[in-house]
Amino acid sequence: MPTRRLVVSGLAALPILTLLPMPIAFAQAKGDTLATSGGDATIHPVNHASLYVGFGDQVLYFDPVGGPALYAGLPKPTAILITHPHGDHFDVPTLTALVADGVSLIAPQAVIDGLPAEMKAKATLMANGQSGAVNGLPVTAVAAYNITPDRLKFHPQGVGNGYVLTLGDKHVYVAGDTEDTPEMRALTGIDVAFLPMNLPYTMTEAQAADAVKAFKPKIVYPYHYMGSDPKKFADLVGDAAEVRLVDWYA
Repeated sequence: MPTRRLVVSGLAALPILTLLPMPIAFAQAKGDTLATSGGDATIHPVNHASLYVGFGDQVLYFDPVGGPALYAGLPKPTAILITHPHGDHFDVPTLTALVADGVSLIAPQAVIDGLPAEMKAKATLMANGQSGAVNGLPVTAVAAYNITPDRLKFHPQGVGNGYVLTLGDKHVYVAGDTEDTPEMRALTGIDVAFLPMNLPYTMTEAQAADAVKAFKPKIVYPYHYMGSDPKKFADLVGDAAEVRLVDWYA
């Protein structure tokens, strides 16, 4: 299938490379380039909430799930960061295929508790608010949780992480499953953000757009949006950020 890349933003839109018949309105190409002071980074959506970021000799996966076959044609990870233990973010068979010798595994306690014994030895605990480095790249864990009363049961506070990854002079925020928490809204200097929006588990399109206007990422990808309307989100964001729409379910 030919590819089409569409940027929806109040800023100048990037050119569409190859046109597809309408009504397709999502990028089918699975990768974007982010220029940093340390060289170009590659951002590669995989599916739903799974993605990887390539930077230099590092390939960092976030929440890889879906089975080994989904990753057969992709670069091998040098590190894996997991946000929380729900099955659409944490899958032991997928990890078993990806976690080879030398692969760093970063996760909160609830994920480490669910790892097989041999994999626990390779895991590093990172709790809400902690900072460290993964293979020399600075990373900070941002609290990810629900704040709406009837959603609190889905993601209690203190269990899940989002992550801010520093690549040269750029900062990439992968939010995990969360609403627009005070911790999210207080972020600064974010160049790229991945924000979830699906009910009843995370945010509405309006919540996510309001969060963007609060913490002002330069580029934002709606992800984890099954059942939601990312185009509505883009319209609500307006010119507050560049919104990049990718079909995560192709």
